[in-house]
Amino acid sequence: MRLQVVAPDGVPEVRPGDDLAAALLSAIEALGPDALADGDVLVVTSKVVSKAEGRIETGDRDAWVDAETERLVARRGPTRIVRNRLGLTMAAAGVDASNVNAGTVVLLPLDPDASARRLRTAVAERTGRNVGVVVTDTAGRTWREGQTDIAIGAAGIQVLESFAGRVDAHGNELAVTAPAVADEIASAVELAQGKLGARPCAVVRGRADLVLPPGEDGPGARVLIRADGADLFGYGAREAVIQAVAGNPDARTPFGHPVSAPDFVDALQRAGITARTAGPADVQADPGRRAAADIVAFAHGWTAAGDTPTSAVSDTELRFRPLTP
Repeated sequence: MRLQVVAPDGVPEVRPGDDLAAALLSAIEALGPDALADGDVLVVTSKVVSKAEGRIETGDRDAWVDAETERLVARRGPTRIVRNRLGLTMAAAGVDASNVNAGTVVLLPLDPDASARRLRTAVAERTGRNVGVVVTDTAGRTWREGQTDIAIGAAGIQVLESFAGRVDAHGNELAVTAPAVADEIASAVELAQGKLGARPCAVVRGRADLVLPPGEDGPGARVLIRADGADLFGYGAREAVIQAVAGNPDARTPFGHPVSAPDFVDALQRAGITARTAGPADVQADPGRRAAADIVAFAHGWTAAGDTPTSAVSDTELRFRPLTP
């Protein structure tokens, strides 16, 4: 298999209202008559998509981060990792103050998948080519230094390649292997574009098997985002402690569904709290450490049994029940 990535020079500065498809196709077609073919993937940075769609705003960057944020995930000094209105978890909600005039910021597209669909349609109408489209942005990665590009929008392309049910060379069935091919394409393209290369688009050739037939846009890159509460790391370490201590019911979702009674007992015991399982929905704990037990319970989807906290306490036991998911 051979994968080819070509990132053309010559894309002009994009401004609100510009015909983005025309600007990109002009640079691509300058490479030659075969620069774009059926089965290629056109990859474009979210910044030029946002600029063409008028997502440039004036004002304080922090204020726009607040406006684009749905939930704070973690904070270290001035750095904020948040879940933004698109469901993406990234630094500063994806608000970008680089490569724009001072005092202005670029926000992410309102709907990156819809942006990709419009661009795919425009390319098909003007060239007759059936291509996939991926819209990218830069994100950090937990546990690893540095950043890489990911797909935040897509049209006409499989974004996940499922290997479930297939068998490897040793006869082992692959149960959960599902490469995020749209993200892999985004990262490959970044190598050709370069951060300072002023090359906001690229053409990827060699994975026509991922490109969908004309008229089929697919589910988009949105399916790559885990639902809130399905991620094992809904909060950063410090923020998780704060939210569990605060006990705000609105902050429960990122902790996930209630764990089983044995798992909850194990968590209490690891926190130094004596506890035992009294039934599948009944856990009893030492009342001597009520505050600590409540914090552990909040983080694991359990709550004190009874209508009021005091009704769940006796001189000899503290009882908990799981919350309804």
